[in-house]
Amino acid sequence: MSKGILGRKLGMTQIFTEAGEVVPVTVVEATPNVILQLRTVENDGYEAVQLGFDDKKGVRSNKPEKGHAEKANTTPKRFVKEFRNVNLGDYQVGQEVKVDIFNAGDVVDVTGTSKGKGFQGSIKRHNQSRGPMAHGSRYHRRPGSMGAIDAMRVFKGKALPGRMGGERITVQNLEIVKVDTERNLLLIKGNVPGAKKSYIEIKTAVKAKEAK
Repeated sequence: MSKGILGRKLGMTQIFTEAGEVVPVTVVEATPNVILQLRTVENDGYEAVQLGFDDKKGVRSNKPEKGHAEKANTTPKRFVKEFRNVNLGDYQVGQEVKVDIFNAGDVVDVTGTSKGKGFQGSIKRHNQSRGPMAHGSRYHRRPGSMGAIDAMRVFKGKALPGRMGGERITVQNLEIVKVDTERNLLLIKGNVPGAKKSYIEIKTAVKAKEAK
């Protein structure tokens, strides 16, 4: 069965293994999550656990949010997500989920919102190749042909300049290097999506492999 937790990306650092190897890690702060609701097949048509992370100011919360949180004896949360494929018998409303649900060596999938890059050209956005930069060239950083002349339109999916980043991204099969229960921290090998202080989801890897 799957398990998961919500957290905040603090940044990256590096640690040394016992063999003296340097391992780049992302530090994730995952203060205890609160179970706000249990989704059941009878009521909702599917099974899931709804977790809340990071308290929200009362003035920023509306009445439904406050009522929903009161059922779990907590305050409204800024980041709320559901995790499916869980054993509902292990959870109850109001219960706290802490970083100790994971152990060092566990393989997880991490989901976050990638950094926004703004409006970018096709070279940066789609990794296209540029033309010659010599003075005689009349083709430098343009997106190339729009397609066949007969269609008289640009087909959907054509790689063109536009807004880049700010998308929901999942990086799979990352290894948890260390679990710090005292400071509610997870050290995850490699990089995870998002800017510093952004919210991320950590859950058991779907395509579980042995961590490299």
